[in-house]
Amino acid sequence: MNGSKQHYQILDALRGVAAIIVVCYHIFEGFSFAQITNQAGDGLIKTFNHGYLAVDFFFLLSGFVINYAYNDRWKEMTTASFFKRRLIRLHPMLIMGAFIGLICFLIGGSEQWNGTKIPLYISIITFLLTCLMIPALPSSFNEIRGNGELFPLNGPMWSLFFEYIGNILYAIFIRRLSTKLLTFVVILLGILHSIFTIGNLSGYGNLGVGWTFDTINFFGGMLRMLFPFTLGMLISRRFKAIKLPYPFLICSILLIATLSMPYLSAFKAINFNGIYESFCITVIFPLILIIGASSQEKSKLSQTLGELSYPLYIIHYPIMYIFYQWLIKTKQYTLSETYPVAILVVILSIVLAFILLKLYDKPLRQRLK
Repeated sequence: MNGSKQHYQILDALRGVAAIIVVCYHIFEGFSFAQITNQAGDGLIKTFNHGYLAVDFFFLLSGFVINYAYNDRWKEMTTASFFKRRLIRLHPMLIMGAFIGLICFLIGGSEQWNGTKIPLYISIITFLLTCLMIPALPSSFNEIRGNGELFPLNGPMWSLFFEYIGNILYAIFIRRLSTKLLTFVVILLGILHSIFTIGNLSGYGNLGVGWTFDTINFFGGMLRMLFPFTLGMLISRRFKAIKLPYPFLICSILLIATLSMPYLSAFKAINFNGIYESFCITVIFPLILIIGASSQEKSKLSQTLGELSYPLYIIHYPIMYIFYQWLIKTKQYTLSETYPVAILVVILSIVLAFILLKLYDKPLRQRLK
């Protein structure tokens, strides 16, 4: 980012808050997954039920920051140099996340969830394909966990796959749109997004699409990325500050409350959960973004949270796979039964992310620049 521009440290910090919430959400997702696998319950995530919406918040922040950082620099920057910058920013930790995924898969016994053993060479090929961001198709040889993930060594990498698509579309096409035309595109995408979400077109009862490669997940994942991404761009172009006291505290409380909301059941033909998701992405998240971007408040805590956010997001899930295997094996489905191990998983994820940030990611990115 140009050194003469304001650095939105609070937005970085909120990304860190959201990443920690994602880790906690995946703890509870593990209880749900273990219940379903052992046929021991309904599998409903009891806490941080909307933690998956943190990804949509990330897409919104990404659109805002990319527009702010790059839109006035294209006279001095080529498309190739933009892609190089984005690869340097994202890909070193992506490769590390894939490597940790491979190690954890081997530690976990190199087997699918149904117990099928996977040969070592298949695991290594899957690692190499993951590093190249080549996704696995359902039932393909490199879909080594057997539940349809795009990137079975590290599930959340699906969002980086769509992030890369968003970056490509931005560089080639979206950045060239006038603000008026961008506004039209955002409104159109917002209507389609609301129809998809409120209409429960995924069939999941929630917006949790994009993680696998069937038709509804690909197009749903594209819509899930494009609407908040372009909305973030539009907010950046039309930005008007909302000054409030304690902006980081206010934004953090709003974000935590939003992402920890329990599942909202449908009543008759009304999909309350879809309405809530649409409201969060269209109203609450943009409000949080504007409040956060309106402040120049800086602190060591905000800086640390911001730096930690991406490494934590991209390396924590392979550890979760081992945690999930343990939950399935021990048939434990609640935090009260497992809190010492759950806390250890969270702490281990944060510590590992911090170590990799300091010893691998920052030094490597500095060298690549």
